[in-house]
Amino acid sequence: MKKALITGASRGIGHAAAEILKDEYDLFLICRNNPALMADLPGAHYTGDTGSSSFIEGVIEEMGTIDLLVNNAGIAYFDLIQDITPEKWHEVITTDLTSVYNTAHFAAKKMIRCHSGRIINISSVWGIHGASCESAYSAAKGGVNAFTKALAKELAPSGIAVNALAPGVIDTDMNRNFSDEERAALIDLIPAGRMGTPEEVAKAILLISKMPVYLTGQIIAIDGGFC
Repeated sequence: MKKALITGASRGIGHAAAEILKDEYDLFLICRNNPALMADLPGAHYTGDTGSSSFIEGVIEEMGTIDLLVNNAGIAYFDLIQDITPEKWHEVITTDLTSVYNTAHFAAKKMIRCHSGRIINISSVWGIHGASCESAYSAAKGGVNAFTKALAKELAPSGIAVNALAPGVIDTDMNRNFSDEERAALIDLIPAGRMGTPEEVAKAILLISKMPVYLTGQIIAIDGGFC
């Protein structure tokens, strides 16, 4: 069976992706803090920081080969630019952007040898449009989008497709910190009239994983018409 690595797999989009991919791939799942939340999922489980290149190198070496990489690990942070500390900025950029480099760096080496593979990066509509009080998150996701396009061109001659999904407002723990009033205001901006679900994003991941490799370098929004 083919092998898939999913980061940020303990909850939300990552957990839903693992659920939908488990019948088609041997799963290798990474979370940072909550391994117990992956207990219902099959496969090999790892707990560690995707911002650590040595940790990621160890996981991918243990896999042997890799057919699908889903870069989902990420954190959000809300604050005014004058109040974001250098430490917090570094944490967001490392978790949301450097981690994507780390996994792609080591996965690409194995995929190139096999002349096949797919990389799906989970970005955000904020990486396209930017969000007030989310400058670090927006910058990181914008970086993911640019990285996706550049890497797709680099790896296309090796038969490797690289794409990104840019979810809009998805009903995950990341967005459950909003008050009822804030949630209602967000929903008012979405033509579909509701937040998306992790399962909907997971279905899109599955579809992209099955598309011809000629589909590459795309930033695909899944946002209920938000854009």
